[in-house]
Amino acid sequence: MHSIGLAADRPAAVDALRSSSASIPAQAAGIIGFALLTAIGAQFRIYLWEVPFTLQTLAIYGSGLYLGWRNGLLAQVLYLVLGFFVPVYAGDGVGIAYFAGSLSAGYLVAAPLSAAAAGALSRRWRGLTGTLVAMAVASLVLFAVGVGWLHVAAGHATWLESVDRGWLRFVPADAAKIVFLGLLYAGTRRVR
Repeated sequence: MHSIGLAADRPAAVDALRSSSASIPAQAAGIIGFALLTAIGAQFRIYLWEVPFTLQTLAIYGSGLYLGWRNGLLAQVLYLVLGFFVPVYAGDGVGIAYFAGSLSAGYLVAAPLSAAAAGALSRRWRGLTGTLVAMAVASLVLFAVGVGWLHVAAGHATWLESVDRGWLRFVPADAAKIVFLGLLYAGTRRVR
């Protein structure tokens, strides 16, 4: 016979960073850490067309999952601010000049929103499926803004060209990143 317990499950160790009761130093370390992980991920890039393949999205989605919506958003804002002074973006350049001439700057602008989406939805949906759905929504946010910017900045003849070059070509790689990060997050959530 199974007994039904009224006590809630003990929270996962990684949930401590997402908690509003997390210490200020712990929150600051998480924000700085994920901003730096995003910068490192941007340096692994392959250009096949206007928008490069990078590992940034792992850190963008991860910041939302591990830090929650607010601190995930702040980590990505910090990354953007760093890029105004230090060459941390995937392309060559720094600051406003980079944004003015970059075809892929829309993805950077969307990074805080994407992290916030992953963080907000994964708080509600904590299982593996929910985490994967949260990151899929975060991906849609990232690519919607990125493709919109790309279409205007590149002057593509059609939206289909922008969607192809700015999103469709990335779907398999992004799906693989989402599954990898979802499994990693699910595994770390088992640590109590």
